[in-house]
Amino acid sequence: MSATIQPPRTRWVRDPSRAFDREALRERLLGAPVRFGAWGWIVPLAVALLAGILRFWNLGHPHALIFDETYYVKDAYTLLQSGYERQWPEGANDAFTAGNPAPLDAAAYVVHPPLGKWLIATGMMLFGTDNGLGWRFAPAFFGTLSVLLLALVAQRMFSSVVLGGLAGALLAIEGHHLVQSRTALLDVFVMFFALAAFWALVEDRFDGRRRLADRLAAAAGANGGTPPASLLLYGPWMPWRPWRLAAGVLLGCALGVKWSSLAFVAVFGLMTVLWDVQARRAAGVRHWFLGAVFREGVPAFLTIIPAAALTYLATWTGWLATSGGYGRDWAATNPSDVWGWLPPWLRSLAEYHRSAYSFHQGLHSDHQWESSPWSWLFAGRPVLFWIDTSTQGDPGCSVSSCFAVVTDLPNPVIWWSATLALPVVLLFWIGRRDWRAGAILSGLLAGYLPWFAYPERTMFFTYTIAFGPFMVLALTYVLGMVAGGPGTPPDRRRAGLLAVGLFVAFAVLVSAFFLPVWTGGTLPYELYRLRVWMPSWG
Repeated sequence: MSATIQPPRTRWVRDPSRAFDREALRERLLGAPVRFGAWGWIVPLAVALLAGILRFWNLGHPHALIFDETYYVKDAYTLLQSGYERQWPEGANDAFTAGNPAPLDAAAYVVHPPLGKWLIATGMMLFGTDNGLGWRFAPAFFGTLSVLLLALVAQRMFSSVVLGGLAGALLAIEGHHLVQSRTALLDVFVMFFALAAFWALVEDRFDGRRRLADRLAAAAGANGGTPPASLLLYGPWMPWRPWRLAAGVLLGCALGVKWSSLAFVAVFGLMTVLWDVQARRAAGVRHWFLGAVFREGVPAFLTIIPAAALTYLATWTGWLATSGGYGRDWAATNPSDVWGWLPPWLRSLAEYHRSAYSFHQGLHSDHQWESSPWSWLFAGRPVLFWIDTSTQGDPGCSVSSCFAVVTDLPNPVIWWSATLALPVVLLFWIGRRDWRAGAILSGLLAGYLPWFAYPERTMFFTYTIAFGPFMVLALTYVLGMVAGGPGTPPDRRRAGLLAVGLFVAFAVLVSAFFLPVWTGGTLPYELYRLRVWMPSWG
């Protein structure tokens, strides 16, 4: 339960005859074994409980469709009714929140895949369509579950229950994540499925290295203590990796929410192959690069990509199983001599995707709360989701002027500290080749950098939720180093633990300070302005 990052400890093999013993191989590839015991579940579940309380408390407030809920909640309702999205008349929001939804019969042209809206619809099916608990239940549930996942991921990566709990706790109280978990938007689902796929690949890294060690050790035992030269040339074939199959399904789910998840497929696929390259090199395989690429990289591609593609296709089941969806019968009215051999439903779906991609490419409209990716790491322009003003005598207002807002402003202490931690993580990846640093940066790379390819597109700070957990992992990585390890001098160790404790306490106080503007609490205007630290925040 040490509150520090434990680097992999590799024991030098003094006796070459033991180089391929199972224990020696496992320690070379995995480091010293770590057992978390009951605390390995108690701590993550505790921070998940904290996250759940913050996300589900008063979830129905405000009773209004805020920001882009106006699209996704109403789309979710029509999915429940028809299996595809339908159009709505002008002024439909008031009727919807009053419990009198009346969509039109015409199909709606939407440009995001349906899975995220189906998830929102699940909550509405359970708790009703006329209240915020119904349409926000799924985001709150998946947001809470992501805190549990992050705690488990950090615990596994850093070999520390304490650091796993710290990462989960920081995400639980982080305002941007909290607001996204309490709002029926799509990005929280992208974040969850990307993080879940990352967790599956981290588990695959450990599982794959165990399998590699066991295969080489078994071959060595049957060959007088050393694996056959033919096996050591490229290493064994390892085509069956169940965690990679799970990652493929989860990445397909992420794609089924938003196409921006495609970057996670590419980056995570490359990341897992690079881990295989490092494993074969450490194991003593002669042609470790070629062995990893062809004997593990190719099977990885043939596992992850088909699984992701089939899962993504399954998310369109409602559109495929009905006849009224937008563009569903396009192929029937557009015969083709070139592509006519394809099933009509597939041609129609392909045309829908081509049209939606063109829409995304040219998407630009001035918006009061848009922001550039250059400002995201500094939280330069968070989005004001909802605002309500009141005067003295109105419920909750005892002064002349009051404000109630919901803004996806992050906890400044956590977010800015995580931004400062990123160069440190980068240096440790370059200098020490620490796989954990590289893994953290891969999540940031996939969730953040692709947005710079579309400088003219209208973008919002809300998109950063996709890589928010990796920002928290970067901060946890640095806090673990500040805390110091078991070999650290006692005075330095005490100072490090004190510094980390003070930082966490300060972060908690800042979250308590900003909680009203994350949950729509009513504040006197002067107290609201105290929370607008930068002009671009208000």
